[in-house]
Amino acid sequence: RPGLTWYNASKGWVITATRSMAIELASHNIRVNALNPVAGDTPMLKTFMGEDTPQIRAKFLASIPLGRFSTPEDLGNAACFLCSDEAAMITGVTMEVDGGRCI
Repeated sequence: RPGLTWYNASKGWVITATRSMAIELASHNIRVNALNPVAGDTPMLKTFMGEDTPQIRAKFLASIPLGRFSTPEDLGNAACFLCSDEAAMITGVTMEVDGGRCI
């Protein structure tokens, strides 16, 4: 996406670092995972949307198949799952918590 080169590059770094750390720490039975959230309704949102008007907000939300911004609860629930026994065999994963935007 234009204008977000360094932000997008940082996401790529997180994916690579997560995988590398997962391999390095697996022998210690330490799992490493990460979350990639879609934009949340935070001050950083203006970086992505520009001016916050109802029309621009609607256009941005239209790019998220589930039709809403992420919430702290969305990210917390994903993190709790990745830390749970149910995810005991998951490591090196960067989970998209993005309402389907990156599909």
